[in-house]
Amino acid sequence: MKKIVLAPDSFKGTLSSQQVCREIAQAAGKVFPRCQVIVVPVADGGEGSVEAFLSAVGGERKELEVQGPFGEGVPAFYGLLDGGRTGVIEMAACAGLPLAQGRLDPARASTYGVGQLLVQAVEQGCEKIILGLGGSCTNDGGCGAAAAAGARFFRENGESFVPTGGTLGEIAQVDVGELREKFRGVELIAMCDIDNPLYGKTGAAYVFGPQKGADPALVELLDQNLRGLERAVKKSLGVDLAQMPGAGAAGGMGYGMAALFGAKLQPGIDTVLDTVDFDGLVKGADLVFSGEGRLDSQSLGGKVVDGVARRAKDAGVPLVALVGQIGEGFEPMYHRGLSAVFSINRAAQPLEESAPHAAENLGLTAENVLRLWRAGES
Repeated sequence: MKKIVLAPDSFKGTLSSQQVCREIAQAAGKVFPRCQVIVVPVADGGEGSVEAFLSAVGGERKELEVQGPFGEGVPAFYGLLDGGRTGVIEMAACAGLPLAQGRLDPARASTYGVGQLLVQAVEQGCEKIILGLGGSCTNDGGCGAAAAAGARFFRENGESFVPTGGTLGEIAQVDVGELREKFRGVELIAMCDIDNPLYGKTGAAYVFGPQKGADPALVELLDQNLRGLERAVKKSLGVDLAQMPGAGAAGGMGYGMAALFGAKLQPGIDTVLDTVDFDGLVKGADLVFSGEGRLDSQSLGGKVVDGVARRAKDAGVPLVALVGQIGEGFEPMYHRGLSAVFSINRAAQPLEESAPHAAENLGLTAENVLRLWRAGES
């Protein structure tokens, strides 16, 4: 074996994508010491996306304080790539679930800080901004971010305000003139790995509201308020994007980015792979490794392994997935580029028992896969 490409996601809560790459690379060095190992840690838009980009292509991490989900100041960050021409932001940096632990309240949580990061990236001179939508504690349709970037929202009495998930239904009129002027000429891409619409039983509130702290009554209110947001935006701006796949991402911020900012929504993994030139890196490779915490039917919707598998298939390179758990419904991936999948766990035990050994288990599994490959070559 002469060349291996590593493109795994993180094993959330256990191993970062960088750690996964390190363990597999060490295993490759044992079995094929002269093999070239290309490391491409990736993410799908959620927590860790900025670090994945910086590790894969290099760049600069910028740190600053912005507004947190409940108005408090929080330390946040974004990445600058391509000599500062491209900015990478993950909304989880200032509107993520961990920042709301112990006080979950999607009716009050705001994406205002995300808008501050977007504005900062523009002021730094970015011509393109990639925003990762994932891991949010909010349900404000991205209105907080839009307000921070210059959009204005008005009640029936003409009063302007910054809407949250609990007050979206009060919006009567929307003005995005200042926002659009501020982002004129900037390419905006919002990464999301779900295809949920803005509202309804498969929308942002019903599907993701409960994990953000919403009880059934609040879920219904949040859903109705998202409908109110759409009515106001449709009336003011003439756009109808509520049913667009991904509109329900990150508490409806997928919709807000498209309708208010004019951003393009696309699968996170494809955005990452394009940015790091995966198609070029995989040329001439003998094998690709990918992986994530659990492989199941949900992995078919644009998650990391599925996206990498499709690219590997196009390049004619076999792909092996190393995962924490193998669930049900992933089998169609065998026809989309996945050659084989292996669980890294050596014993049937709860996650809290296996997690401390994840790194060594991963390394051993990768080593055994490569030893099998070497046996086949000989």
